[in-house]
Amino acid sequence: MNTLPDTAIDLAEKNVRDILTLAIEHTPAQSAIVVWDGQCELAIALTEAYRRCLPDAIFIDFDSVSPETVRAGFERLSPGDLVVLIQSTSFRLDAFRIRVELFKRSLKVIEHPHLSRMPGEEGLLYIESLTYDPAYVRGTGNALKARFDAAKTGIINSFGEQLIFSSGFEPAKLNVGDYSQMHNVGGQFPIGEVFTESKDLEALNGRVRLSIFGDTSFTVNKPAQPITLIVDKGRVTGTVDSTPEFDRLLAKIRDDEGEIWVRELGLGLNRTFTQDRLVSDIGTYERMCGVHLSLGAKHGSYNKPQISKSAARYHVDVFSLTETVTLDDEVIYRDGAWLV
Repeated sequence: MNTLPDTAIDLAEKNVRDILTLAIEHTPAQSAIVVWDGQCELAIALTEAYRRCLPDAIFIDFDSVSPETVRAGFERLSPGDLVVLIQSTSFRLDAFRIRVELFKRSLKVIEHPHLSRMPGEEGLLYIESLTYDPAYVRGTGNALKARFDAAKTGIINSFGEQLIFSSGFEPAKLNVGDYSQMHNVGGQFPIGEVFTESKDLEALNGRVRLSIFGDTSFTVNKPAQPITLIVDKGRVTGTVDSTPEFDRLLAKIRDDEGEIWVRELGLGLNRTFTQDRLVSDIGTYERMCGVHLSLGAKHGSYNKPQISKSAARYHVDVFSLTETVTLDDEVIYRDGAWLV
């Protein structure tokens, strides 16, 4: 049984309706299928919200039907129709990669995965994080893209430490709920992120203090004190004030990839999540309003001569304790907010 309060389900309904209308642009003329499970209270609450917003949709309880039944439902849809996936963990249909296959069929997709990782109060934060404010997220996202695409240098000031990007940045990509220029419509929610990386991976040097990292179980890990990451020519060469779990993480990457690259520079926009308002699922928390980096060679959005895609295995999000972000001579982040 769902124990989240009625007010939370009401908020979920409002946020889902805004996502459907403003981001996905779903209309009553289009069909919809919602595949859900009842394994956690957050999944049950979201399912109820979608029932209110999509009264004509087909709802399929993933745990009560065969994979063939689910696939048959998808096959009846036409391009432009919608599939919603409400998952306590992550649905598996044998070798059928659900989102990839749905996008190939030109279907719109909304994914809510790993909901069981966020019980109780975290579920309330998750529902809040689904708030969709297009003026803020699209406006800020596009402004950040314009700044980063034009910048020659960037500095993350991390309360006494600096991480310096000295070669400019790759063209930034947006996850802001505007799919008008994209081939696929939808993805994993909540949204709110701009991401890029150093144009030259080796032109990244300095130190940065990490307040939070994604551990080996894909769970948000907040150590008692920040860990200082030492970066030389784009690679992690040392740490200060590390923890056993972070050491295990670095050792795993180093053992399998030979060295530890710093790749993604993520600029989170979701104002629900802060350094102190956390959820346990790293894939959700990475939208946090602030700065995160990725450790490991894997970053499929950009090709780099030093990186063999076939050998790249890790993309681990780590979160900077950020005082300011400066591009060229302009401060664009301060006091937990973007200034663009």
